[in-house]
Amino acid sequence: MKVHNPFRVAFVATLGVGLGLLLIGSIQTLSTILLYVGTALFLSLGLDPIVAWLERRKLPRWAAVLITILAVLAAFAGIILMVVPIIVGQITQLVADIQDLFAKGLNPVTELRKWMSDTFPALNVDEVFTYLNDWFESIDVGAIGEQIGGGIIAVSGAVLAGFAGAFIVLILTIYFTASTPNLKRAVYQLVPASKRARFIDLGEQITDSVGYYVIGQLSLGIINGVLSAIFLSIINAPFPAVLAVIAFFFSLIPLVGTLTGSTIIVLFCLGLGSPTTALVAAIYYLIYMQIEAYIISPRIMGRAVSVPGAVVVIAALAGGALLGLLGALVAIPVAASILIIYRQVVIPRQNER
Repeated sequence: MKVHNPFRVAFVATLGVGLGLLLIGSIQTLSTILLYVGTALFLSLGLDPIVAWLERRKLPRWAAVLITILAVLAAFAGIILMVVPIIVGQITQLVADIQDLFAKGLNPVTELRKWMSDTFPALNVDEVFTYLNDWFESIDVGAIGEQIGGGIIAVSGAVLAGFAGAFIVLILTIYFTASTPNLKRAVYQLVPASKRARFIDLGEQITDSVGYYVIGQLSLGIINGVLSAIFLSIINAPFPAVLAVIAFFFSLIPLVGTLTGSTIIVLFCLGLGSPTTALVAAIYYLIYMQIEAYIISPRIMGRAVSVPGAVVVIAALAGGALLGLLGALVAIPVAASILIIYRQVVIPRQNER
């Protein structure tokens, strides 16, 4: 093929490459903002079925949105108020124990040395402590202090950024939840009138599926958290409230969340409790996982689109690799949405050929 104006072709190609690089760079720069928007949109779609249910009870939309948001805030505030005092109390107790130890005139190093001499009489304890003392003296305390200080500043910055991001997501979630019908209507207007009815039907199915999925996962988390709190309190497990919160949050992770959370709880009981407590907890969670998989989950997730197990695993891995934990959570409803399009658009068109 003969090129009549090579300069123009090269110029247009260069502009295209530059525009593509600019677009990629803009997406990378705005990745955090896009993550906030995607998270808020995902949460708003999950809250929309609750708002719609309240609207069917003759409440205006603004009142339904307000009640829903206040309920969500109250739930998370309750979790924080339940966990933080326990953690603060345990740290306070640890500090008090250390203060009592020194107030009694006991030297922890001397006590450790005496215990090692009594327990391991064949061990040259003096040589071990001499080696440790030489090793500690060779450490650059100033450099370690600078690293610790830098780490504390970095962690503090990350915590503040997390709170700021959570606040932004909260504001966007409230806005998206309040204006979901208007947003849907604006998107539907972009589709030609001849195909708009079909597009609206698919759009409503997708948003309903995402909403029911989010509600279903939250329901599974609440059930696991409440039952864990009751059972762990009965068997006198260490920190049952904290472990119940762990069970709740891990249950939000599809497919492997309950198993992972249960394993952490059992190991926690084994380390800070007793082998008997850990064994009882392990038996309980084995039974609970079977009940959840075959009875609770099918009933709660029945209104969401069914996604094959292999697709769930692939979607969760891909989403986790791209966006971390949030990506793993969002990947399942995205896969369900693609399945809806595949079943109701692609397959019928192939059958018509």
